[in-house]
Formats: sequence, C-alpha cells, structure tokens
Amino acid sequence: MSGMHPLTRTISPQWKPVLPATIWRLHKRCTSRLLQAASICQYCTNGETGAQTPAIIYATAAGTHHDMPGHSECAARIPAILSALELSQLTSRHKPLQLRSLDNFRPATLAEVCAVHDKRYPEALQHIVKQQQKAAQYEIVESAPTYVTSSSYQDALQAAGAALSLIDACLEAAAQGKSHEGSPKHVPAGFGICRPPGHHAVRHSCMGFCLFSTVAIAARYAQQHHGLQKVMIFDYDVHHGNGTHDIFYDDPDILFVSTHQQGSYPGTGKLTEIGRGAGQHTTINIPLPGDAGDSAIRAAFEEIVAPAAQRWRPDIILVSAGFDAHWRDPLAGLQFRTSTFHHLAAQVKNLANAVAGGRCVFLLEGGYDLKALGDAVVDSFLGLLGEKSIDKFSPDLLRDEPKDKVRAVLNEAKNIHSF
Repeated sequence: MSGMHPLTRTISPQWKPVLPATIWRLHKRCTSRLLQAASICQYCTNGETGAQTPAIIYATAAGTHHDMPGHSECAARIPAILSALELSQLTSRHKPLQLRSLDNFRPATLAEVCAVHDKRYPEALQHIVKQQQKAAQYEIVESAPTYVTSSSYQDALQAAGAALSLIDACLEAAAQGKSHEGSPKHVPAGFGICRPPGHHAVRHSCMGFCLFSTVAIAARYAQQHHGLQKVMIFDYDVHHGNGTHDIFYDDPDILFVSTHQQGSYPGTGKLTEIGRGAGQHTTINIPLPGDAGDSAIRAAFEEIVAPAAQRWRPDIILVSAGFDAHWRDPLAGLQFRTSTFHHLAAQVKNLANAVAGGRCVFLLEGGYDLKALGDAVVDSFLGLLGEKSIDKFSPDLLRDEPKDKVRAVLNEAKNIHSF
C-alpha cells in the first residue's frame, strides 16, 4: 500500500473509512454507471457508423375505436400492455439503447392483404365498415362474436402494417449486424403490440375476433418482398390458429407449429392434421389437455418445436403470441404462468439465433385478462432482454398438471413427425 500512487489511494474502495461520505457516494454512483454502460454496449452493432442496434424493436397499433362494450377483445387491451411496460420502465424512453419504438409506420396495402385473403373478402369488409360510419355503432358479423366498427377496416390494415414494418426494421438491422462480428445475437427481435388479432381469420372471412390474418400477411410479405423462402410460424395462443393453419396447409415453404388447448375454440388443430400435398408435415399441431401448464409447454418446445426448427432451418421465425393460456385468463383452461412467457420469448430468440440468423418477430394475438396480459408482455420483453422474470406467483397454488396426458400427446406428435 505504501507504494500506491496518491490518486489511486484517493478512489480505492479500501480507503473507504477515510473518505468523506459524499465522495464515497459519488465513487459508487460513477462505478455503477460505468458497469451499466458496459452491460448495454452489446447492443452496439455497427462499428463503421457507430449506430446502435436495440434488443427489441416494437410497434403499437392500438385500434382505439375498434371496440365493443363488454367484449373480451376490447380497446383496453393495448393500454393495459403499455401501462405495464411503462411501470416496469421497459420503453424506448427508459431504455433507449435496448428498446426502440417504431413510429409512423404505414398500413398494409390491399395487395398485401390479398396475398393471403380472397380479394372479395376485404372489399366486403370495407363495405360493411362504410355502413357503420353512417350508423356510428358496432355490428356483429360472425358468431364468435366478431364485431366491426367504423374504424375496423383501417385498424386491421394498421395492425398488419405494423407487422410488415417490423419485418423491414428487423431485417435492416440484421443486415447491418453482419458487419459486426457476424453474430445473430445482435439482431433485434420485433414485437407487435397490435390489434385486432388475426390468427383465426380465414382466406375468405373474419372469424374468432380476427379480421385479417396478420401473421399470414407478414409471412407472405417476408417471402415476396425480402426473398426469405422458408418461414416458420409458432403459435402459442390457447386457441388453435385455424386461419393460419388453413391458409398454409398445402404450402411447403411455411412451417406452422401450434400449441393450443385440446377441444377449445374453434375445435380444430388435431394431431393428425399435418398438411396436404407438397405441404405435408409442414403443419404440426400439439393439442394440450386442459390444466396443462408450464412444464407441458417447456417439454413441447424442447422436444418438438425446437427440433422442428432445427430440422427445417427457417429464414425467419414469426410468433403468434397469444397470452390467453395464462392461468388467469377467463376464456380457456391452460395454466401457463407469467414466467412461462418469459421462457418462451427467450427460447424463441435463442432458436432464431441458432437457425434463422437471429430473425424473429412476435405478433399479439389473444390475452383477455388485462393484468395477466400486461404482466406476460413485460416478462416477454425481459426474456428477450436476457433479464430475470418478474413472476412471484407460487406454482403450488395451481392445479396439478395432467402429466400422463401431456406425455401421451407429445409422444404421439413426435411419432407422427419423426422426432
């Protein structure tokens, strides 16, 4: 110690007892900020320009006027998510290096929608919406019930446009990231906080609260505008994504993998539905029994979802991110926890890093308990950021999972698809 430079002695933690309290606090604050700066420098990807690539690029399309009093798929869903993100300081304002908000994006065009929908359907929907502009109210147009208001057509276009713009932004960041270590870890995930949802909408009609099949439109856009041939869609909404399933059932270039509650709305998604013609075995359905939860989806991901991606090697992974498998959700009977969605988000990103050049985009589907929805999206963000889950709920308070039934489903799926 006697040979230590005087300046070094002044700031050394070993000299804490002789430093004035104010100087010691300043030393701790500076050290903390230096460590924080070091922890986020991983998001700096372009060494040539000094540009910084975030971990998450997110876009919001709230559909504020697409609303029906008392309906589960209501306009309050997006504010619940945004409020939870704000309270958790998970916004571009709080974490500008890690999070980027994609603003002023364009709506999808009719041509982009008609890449997956029969042209007569959006034209008919637009006509119905025009009638609502005169009536200034909502109208139920499908038995789920699915409703439309005077803004619904434009809101659905805006939600799809958010998905397309996220693909653009993430692929642009991925291209820039190639000049920095060539690592997909530096490619941001996209996250669409958008409604109305889309995965039930079929080629010729709306269905199940959904107007346009946002994830299907995004998949076709990635192929046609960015030249990504092979697209994987992973749907973990509690309800089977029948629209996505049907649109791509005979498509050899779209891998659709769905985990959902067996027997729930709309009653589709059987194990034996595996695709047709050239698309055979590009559809993988995993219908989980009621009360299945965290251990079930973890096993399904590890044993089927990840091996499917590793075998198929997609160019991008799109996620139909439904949060209605949460134990609090009123519309179904699975028992995912908030931390389950943290795990899924982290694992999807890891999988994208391994097989898809880091490219993945999450798109909101269901989730109707507002508290659970906000918490689950927050935990998804934390999973993508590599931070710890906020979930403090004790799994001991949930019902026992039907492990034997889950194992039977997983084993049959693995047998059908040769995993």
